[in-house]
Amino acid sequence: MAMVGLFWITEDSVYVGSPPSAEGHCVRLTSEGVQARSPEGIRAWPWAILRSAGVEAVPVEGDTRGGGRFLVAVLEAVVTLASGYGGEEPPQMFVVLETADGTEEVQVSAATKGYTSREIALSRHLLARFREGTADPGTLTAWSREHRGGTPKPPEREALLREWTHM
Repeated sequence: MAMVGLFWITEDSVYVGSPPSAEGHCVRLTSEGVQARSPEGIRAWPWAILRSAGVEAVPVEGDTRGGGRFLVAVLEAVVTLASGYGGEEPPQMFVVLETADGTEEVQVSAATKGYTSREIALSRHLLARFREGTADPGTLTAWSREHRGGTPKPPEREALLREWTHM
């Protein structure tokens, strides 16, 4: 699994923010649309009915070029997830979905204490491309199946996001 921008990518799933919590809470992106899972059940929005899809309240880290600080944050996020957040709540973000019936906000946990501003912008653009049907989350899972190397360094993550937004 790997974190690229706002996406947690496994060989078979793409999540916004962190992977499913111990309670199963998560937002998953598929070729068909967005799925929000909670202990109460699963809600789904096909891409075709969404007027917009975005992520708000994203924690921002300084746009540093050194991979060490970000890697420490990723490792900290993994340890925190595995240990039940160590008594501390992870930063929260909101996936905002607009349909003809109104706007829905789904809370998700961030996978790290902060994302770079460039990764946030590129991730939001990629999410918009998913909604428009000009990009597919399957591209990210296919990359994960081939990559198998964990989270790439910042320049590589940004390059991947740029590549995925221009497909």
